[in-house]
Amino acid sequence: MLPLPHSISRRQQLRSNQISTLPSRTNNLTFKSIMGQSLFTSYLHITFSTKNRAPVLKDQAFRKELYAYMAGVSKQLDGPALIINGVEDHVHLLIKQCKTKSISDYMRELKKTSSLWINQHPAQSGFHWQDGYGAFSISPSHVEAVTQYIANQEEHHKKTTFKDELLRLLQKYQTDYNETYLWS
Repeated sequence: MLPLPHSISRRQQLRSNQISTLPSRTNNLTFKSIMGQSLFTSYLHITFSTKNRAPVLKDQAFRKELYAYMAGVSKQLDGPALIINGVEDHVHLLIKQCKTKSISDYMRELKKTSSLWINQHPAQSGFHWQDGYGAFSISPSHVEAVTQYIANQEEHHKKTTFKDELLRLLQKYQTDYNETYLWS
């Protein structure tokens, strides 16, 4: 290692050596020990529908099996689902997002594997999910309210359609969209 000129501060010298031994302001810990890991918490409320919003998931017992399967896939994708529920034509999930996988990768895998699982059942052959999805970030302080909202989907959809619900979510979360592609 070459000697550093005297004009370089101790802090710059430590940075150049990639050594983190400067004391912190709390508990006399080193910088490295304070942030030696990547910390991340992000909750997502995700919703997506069946192809053309067809009400093909009519059997409630089948849907419960599907949601259990999807919860297992979510766990394998390191994005554990706190709750999954829905009705005949769409699904809602509340997940704790993985810090190493993008939401698009997560959704591609979740929809692919769940479609394959659904199509293994003779009454559901030819099943497809819609191409897109809605994913909305949720504050940790709203997790309980969103959990209740998702749990009450059957009751909620006695009064409103998925289309109205999605438009309300897009407005609530100030999400830009092009209506031309929203329902395709």
